[in-house]
Amino acid sequence: MFLVGLTGGIASGKSSVIQVFQQLGCAVIDVDVIARHVVQPGYPAHRRIVEAFGTEVLLENGDINRKVLGDLIFNQPDRRHLLNTITHPEIRKEMMKETFKYFLRGYRYVILDIPLLFETKKLLKYMKHTVVVYCDRDTQLARLMRRNSLTRKDAEARIEAQLPLKDKVLMARHVLDNSGEWSSTKRQVLLLYAELERSLDYLPLRLGVLTGLVGIASLLYLLTRYLLPSP
Repeated sequence: MFLVGLTGGIASGKSSVIQVFQQLGCAVIDVDVIARHVVQPGYPAHRRIVEAFGTEVLLENGDINRKVLGDLIFNQPDRRHLLNTITHPEIRKEMMKETFKYFLRGYRYVILDIPLLFETKKLLKYMKHTVVVYCDRDTQLARLMRRNSLTRKDAEARIEAQLPLKDKVLMARHVLDNSGEWSSTKRQVLLLYAELERSLDYLPLRLGVLTGLVGIASLLYLLTRYLLPSP
């Protein structure tokens, strides 16, 4: 199989695009879901977060209070980096597990919903295709203010805390422009889906796996033939 890294920005419409891919039957892994999973009580990342940031980041039931933790790292690059060094290795492990499950089920590609795909760059080398869900800044600002009931100042601060979408566009192989009507965006998603379905990028790895399995089977046959006593 091959991997498709999909990203965007706050209020760019990435979640809506992901929903379309899921409705089309694509294998999708949501890194945000994995990120919430790996910080549950009992997991190594949970313990390390409490050690680093204190018990004030905990809810009464022991779960991480994501809002409090988000406020602690907001506009503090050093603390954000510390949190990333704790959670990102655990997230990558879970992503690989989920990807392998889809491989075993015969999927030719998996779409990975990765908010910080271009910011961290650690996963880029594994992606055959990269996709950015883009919208212009004015549209992004208006959507964020409306969706989160934010003032213009607060919304601008949240947007500026991320890598600008215009920069992500320059690094992506595919761009889905969600600045206008949703019908236009959906047409773009369908065209990209058709391209991914036609792609033969999955063949080299799959042929390599099959070749390896054939080699192992041949070796086992030879071992049983020459090492086991004849009847």
